[in-house]
Amino acid sequence: MLLSPNMDFSGLLIMILFIMFGPGVLLTIIGIAVYRKNKKAAKVLFIIAIVYTIISLGVCGALMSGF
Repeated sequence: MLLSPNMDFSGLLIMILFIMFGPGVLLTIIGIAVYRKNKKAAKVLFIIAIVYTIISLGVCGALMSGF
């Protein structure tokens, strides 16, 4: 009975949402902290955060939709 009809997958949904948004938020926070000392490095971190979020929304969104 690996997949019974009354299983709760809310933990899996939370994990997928964390994978989608966690690194982007973390990189944004690091970018804000670095912004005062090194603006160029902070801009690179912001760009990486945005690109990661866009890609993760596409990949994880396709997994969540069942494609």
